[in-house]
Amino acid sequence: MSLADELLADLEEAAGEEDDNLIDEDDLETIEEVQEEMQVDMNAESVKSIAKLWDSRQFSEILEKIEAYVKKQPNAEVMGPVEAAPEYKVIVDANNLTVEIENELNIIHKFIRDKYSKRFPELESLVPNALDYIRTVKELGNSLDKCKNNEILQQILTNATIMVVSVTASTTQGQQLTDEELERIEEACNMALELNQSKHRIYEYVESRMSFIAPNLSIIVGASTAAKIMGIAGGLTNLSKMPACNVMLLGAQRKTLSGFSSTSVLPHTGYIYHSDIVQSLPSDLHRKAARLVSAKCTLAARVDSFHESSEGKVGYDLKEEIERKFDKWQEPPPVKQVKPLPAPLDGQRKKRGGRRYRKMKERLGLTEIRKQANRMSFGEIEEDAYQEDLGFSLGHLGKSGSGRIRQAQVNDATKARISKTLQRTLQKQSMVYGGKSTVRDRSSGTASSVAFTPLQGLEIVNPQAAEKKVAEANQKYFSSMAEFLKVKSEKSGTMTQ
Repeated sequence: MSLADELLADLEEAAGEEDDNLIDEDDLETIEEVQEEMQVDMNAESVKSIAKLWDSRQFSEILEKIEAYVKKQPNAEVMGPVEAAPEYKVIVDANNLTVEIENELNIIHKFIRDKYSKRFPELESLVPNALDYIRTVKELGNSLDKCKNNEILQQILTNATIMVVSVTASTTQGQQLTDEELERIEEACNMALELNQSKHRIYEYVESRMSFIAPNLSIIVGASTAAKIMGIAGGLTNLSKMPACNVMLLGAQRKTLSGFSSTSVLPHTGYIYHSDIVQSLPSDLHRKAARLVSAKCTLAARVDSFHESSEGKVGYDLKEEIERKFDKWQEPPPVKQVKPLPAPLDGQRKKRGGRRYRKMKERLGLTEIRKQANRMSFGEIEEDAYQEDLGFSLGHLGKSGSGRIRQAQVNDATKARISKTLQRTLQKQSMVYGGKSTVRDRSSGTASSVAFTPLQGLEIVNPQAAEKKVAEANQKYFSSMAEFLKVKSEKSGTMTQ
């Protein structure tokens, strides 16, 4: 299957999904053009047989009109719709001609590459740029020894590329070209360079005239892109009526005919997406930037359609706004600051203050005894308080040899307290009128007491006298050495043992 047949099959398949296996007339015309180009490429001997734009009538007429308008002074003021200006159609045609020149340069580059591969087949991979390749081929020609110390070649390629080309040229397997083949290649190179010069001359003219027709739009996206979107929209008036989402799609490539893969084609991308202001950003911001630039281009086109702000003040303001947003998108993320924890959401608690609250805290506070019980020594096995291996011990409380007192000192501020009323009641119960009895109070042996008795009056009593009488009686009657006693009976008056 030939290349044209494969293209036809792909177009039939794509059209079948959209229009029930029907091929449009535009597709058929495109297929015929591709078939003709392929047939010409295979059998072409001269570059003029495939590159016909240079000798075309349209190309010469547009260049003549451009030369005529360049000599004239442009009108600073445009009355009525901009499409009515006679120079407007020339600008649109000249801008469309640049696209045709680009396609023509690609065809010539392919022709030169195919012809010159006989002499230096490795040059294609070493110099990928089309114009640089054409200039290098024209300079080298049939003698590859010109690579070294060539001033003209140093203006085209970098020093590193020249070194690689010279090393590869010394080991190439190419063959010498005949005079006829070399002449055809030089003719193609001259045509490509002249077409490139014409393209730059057209760009300069379009940029100089777009500043009068659409100054604000040209400031944002450039004169070349502004002329392209105006031409495909059908004029500045139609462009000003379009929404921004449609302006972004102007110039979108709907189908690829250069190859059979659509992976390299970006969907929904037009002239604005490929403009310099969008392509200057990182690739992940291209779509976002294209939407922003399209919105601002719509506003600028509406201003230009009413011939307002002829000096481009609105365009400069819109472009500054775009650049500020671009800078904002590319700012590094802010450094995270370590912030303290926020205040808790609990409401303010009502705490009772004053003397009563302090007294309550003293009563409910942890005592010194409890603190000693909670304290444990490191590396020592504690004895269980209940002797049941429950793990409950008394800590430092009551330990011997710890260098502390046996029981911790009790703080008067934290010990249990009784009310004053209860203290007065207990004092009344312990009080004895006429003196305090040491016998009842069980005081120590050295203590003595003075009591008033109704018989003898003032009497000094030994506190331990009553205790000695009880002890003697117990030893006499309940001791283990006690014997039977003689008891005198009252009735008989006899003694019994």
